[in-house]
Amino acid sequence: MLFQKMASHIVGYPRMGPKRELKFALESFWDKKSSAEDLQKVAAGLRSSIWKQMADAGIKYIPSNTFSYYDQVLDTTAMLGAVPPRYGWNGGEIGFDTYFSMARGNASVPAMEMTKWFDTNYHFIVPELGPDVRFSYASHKAVDEYKEAKALGVNTVPVLVGPVSYLMLSKPAKGVEKTFSLLSLLPKILPIYKEVISELKAAGASWIQFDEPTLVLDLDAHQLQAFTTAYADLESTLSGLNVLIETYFADLTSGAYKTLIELKGVTAYGLDLVRGTKTIDLIKTNFPKGKFLFAGVVDGRNIWANDLASSLGTLQALEAIVGKDNLVVSTSCSLLHTAVDLVNETKLDDEIKSWLAFAAQKVVEVNALAKALAGQKDEAFFASNATAQASRKSSPRVTNEAVQKAAAALKGSDHRRATNVSARLDAQQKKLNLPILPTTTIGSFPQTLELRRVRREFKANKISEDNYVKAIKEEIKKVVDLQEELDIDVLVHGEPERNDMVEYFGEQLSGFAFTVNGWVQSYGSRCVKPPIIYGDVSRPKPMTVFWSSTAQSMTSRPMKGMLTGPVTILNWSFVRNDQPRFETCYQIALAIKDEVEDLEKAGINVIQIDEAALREGLPLRKSEHAFYLKWAVHSFRITNCGVKDTTQIHTHMCYSNFNDIIHSIIDMDADVITIENSRSDEKLLSVFREGVKYGAGIGPGVYDIHSPRIPSTEEIADRINKMLAVLETNILWVNPDCGLKTRKYAEVKPALNNMVAAAKLLRTQLASAK
Repeated sequence: MLFQKMASHIVGYPRMGPKRELKFALESFWDKKSSAEDLQKVAAGLRSSIWKQMADAGIKYIPSNTFSYYDQVLDTTAMLGAVPPRYGWNGGEIGFDTYFSMARGNASVPAMEMTKWFDTNYHFIVPELGPDVRFSYASHKAVDEYKEAKALGVNTVPVLVGPVSYLMLSKPAKGVEKTFSLLSLLPKILPIYKEVISELKAAGASWIQFDEPTLVLDLDAHQLQAFTTAYADLESTLSGLNVLIETYFADLTSGAYKTLIELKGVTAYGLDLVRGTKTIDLIKTNFPKGKFLFAGVVDGRNIWANDLASSLGTLQALEAIVGKDNLVVSTSCSLLHTAVDLVNETKLDDEIKSWLAFAAQKVVEVNALAKALAGQKDEAFFASNATAQASRKSSPRVTNEAVQKAAAALKGSDHRRATNVSARLDAQQKKLNLPILPTTTIGSFPQTLELRRVRREFKANKISEDNYVKAIKEEIKKVVDLQEELDIDVLVHGEPERNDMVEYFGEQLSGFAFTVNGWVQSYGSRCVKPPIIYGDVSRPKPMTVFWSSTAQSMTSRPMKGMLTGPVTILNWSFVRNDQPRFETCYQIALAIKDEVEDLEKAGINVIQIDEAALREGLPLRKSEHAFYLKWAVHSFRITNCGVKDTTQIHTHMCYSNFNDIIHSIIDMDADVITIENSRSDEKLLSVFREGVKYGAGIGPGVYDIHSPRIPSTEEIADRINKMLAVLETNILWVNPDCGLKTRKYAEVKPALNNMVAAAKLLRTQLASAK
């Protein structure tokens, strides 16, 4: 099958809808306010509009099965029937009850582990596998969605998570040896992939896309051989289909590239040429004759308009290598990681708006490049793009000389606090007088509908600032009173003034722009609205001091000042791509440093600087880890290097694998770190069992806040005992895994009550054991 000359392809597309339609449909279904049929109807409408939009834009290779009710890895787990026994599934087609129980837990059993999708802020549910798992074809979603699109007149490219990447992203189930080879399960899952492929062929599919993003990781010979083995086994089943292997997020090593281009039965290779620019050298050296290159030149992870002239030059150079009919213009990865449509942004000023492209605009860019490559260049479109590129480079609003000088002056110091952490903790204890196993929460409390209404109406100028401040103060008082009633030791104000921990700070920092509907899915129904960092960053005025001081005035207990750290603000924003990321991060660090010092002056003795996304930004290649960790950890230390020994600095991290960066976490030199632990089966504790010494305060989470399930006092006490087996009593804190904003008060109150009761129970037992 030959390509048409204007060949264009989209790796994947956002699922939530331009106004978060899927989010609201999911939450309505979970709250039992709507039926499964209602949810399916919303989903079908979104899929239909996405396929139509791409078809109308002229995209030739349109993906299907990239829509998901939660995430694509969980969809694959359902397809393979790999349901952990605790969910009580007895075979047959997997329905919503089992599917969402795996994702969110239920009243009787906890959810599966959730972790970050490579180095993005998107999450996936980690498969739990072992030698005894009985795989079966239990979800026909891929075939059903292909048929659904075909009935609408759109012949799509069905997308599957590739078998090797699926296994490499899994973990051994509880009770299975940690050394168990997950890749040994390939012979058990490939028969199910064959069933799916056969059904897709029978339904009329001519193309199939396997996403194998683990090919960009540092792989050993055994792992690379698994790809060769898998696709050799699938070759006969794939016969008659055009097969695309899609990779993204980084360069391929020469070994991975060689493995990829030698895979049996494969027609085409999708490569990220935005974050994988070095891969172009491998293509120039050796590209197999007659194969097709899906060239990912349009960035699927950021919102800047493509430099069309530059991309066209890259494509023309590639065309000379792979052949005119063998080159397809594509996105670098799924557009899931960007906002949906710039048309919905009515409040962005025209200059900044001209610099941007959301998912809908990127689809247009892909097709414009494909047409230009085929000799049908839209001169007006390219000219407009060139004007916007020039405007961004020359705009005075991008550059602030004072900020650049301050950031440059940071070089030459490591910005450590003068006193070691042990001495600081002694000074802080004298001031704070906390019990052993002190209890706290991570920051946010439930965001009620009434609270969201107040914020929404204030932003729309429907209520006065005085009425807004009064409403927020009342919410803070409610949260403070509840914590005192529960007898929590170190309090938070609940963050009622914040919709999002990054957006809130970005709105108050210079160099940031904001969207109205620039929502991006993080997991399930959880959406975030990343700010856009377009210029140099500074803090014009205090951002949190008023609210933290207000909250502290309501209690005699320590009240945490709550800040988001510079690395997390960076990693959870759409970041300018015209200077190195570390330079932007240092600028943010200086802004947060000003805020920390103002909080201290206002009498806040405990300040939490969240770095939830520090691990997330770790490059996928080990050779790049040291440089990233050096500037990321340094950025955190900059924020608090000037405070007194008696001011206790906390940080928080969640939903990533931290064991491989534990020494960098120690190097952050925080006084206390709270860190996700319970949902990942207490994986974090293994690092301490292996002998790593941690001298600062630490609070591994004692229960999972992303599940509606309420843990018992006994269960939490058991978790604390496991922590005490590897950590000193005098450094251990008791806290949930993460913030509580996604939960309801009916879940939060009993869970926190049980958490405090467990801490008190252990205190009594420890005292009597002396």
